[in-house]
Amino acid sequence: MGFCISCGQQHQDGIRFCRFCGNQQPGEQLLMRLRQEAEQIHYMRLQMQAAQQQYAANNQYQQQPPRW
Repeated sequence: MGFCISCGQQHQDGIRFCRFCGNQQPGEQLLMRLRQEAEQIHYMRLQMQAAQQQYAANNQYQQQPPRW
């Protein structure tokens, strides 16, 4: 089951037009591309979070210059 991109009503998968508002729905190729892009964004976000955590851990104990 999917949802209309215009009115948000639930509909069957694979329909071309919403039965509630009549607006055209995206095709399967577009949906596949959007899913792939969302997965890539999620993966990059996880990588960035890991890098930020590593950076914070590396900089937690910075060496202080000697006090003479």
